[in-house]
Amino acid sequence: MAKFISIIDKALSALCVTLSVFLVICVVWQVFSRYVLNQPSTYTDEIARFLFIWVGLIGAAYALGQKKHLAIDLLLTKLESSPKKQNFLNLLINIISLFFIILIMCYGGGKLVLDTMSAGQISPVLGIQMGWVYFAIPLSGAFMLIYLLRDISKKFTH
Repeated sequence: MAKFISIIDKALSALCVTLSVFLVICVVWQVFSRYVLNQPSTYTDEIARFLFIWVGLIGAAYALGQKKHLAIDLLLTKLESSPKKQNFLNLLINIISLFFIILIMCYGGGKLVLDTMSAGQISPVLGIQMGWVYFAIPLSGAFMLIYLLRDISKKFTH
């Protein structure tokens, strides 16, 4: 399992870096073409928006896997005196997150992708199917699911 998670970590890291580089290139070109050439590029504006969606969602999955995501640990700090209660609360948070990811991101996101693809919705400038843009939701949900299952299984093995 550790080897599999390591492969996912490297893949998500590389994907985030690559998408971020392309995002920066698009934004720089957009600013240059708009203010220097006085001919704004319509393609880079839409590409940048779509890349931002992908970077945000895939980056969130990667951050969850690295345990670097935003967390409000008010309850955990209040339970500092009891490691048993902290472990239980962590497990409860992971299980609630698991249900959210399964229902909203994987099921709901997958349904959104399928509905958008079947409706034939395309982006106005690039002409690509919007389902491919929305595919970032269930894909990042699947990676988050893997990371959460790893964390939950670690709680039960300890």
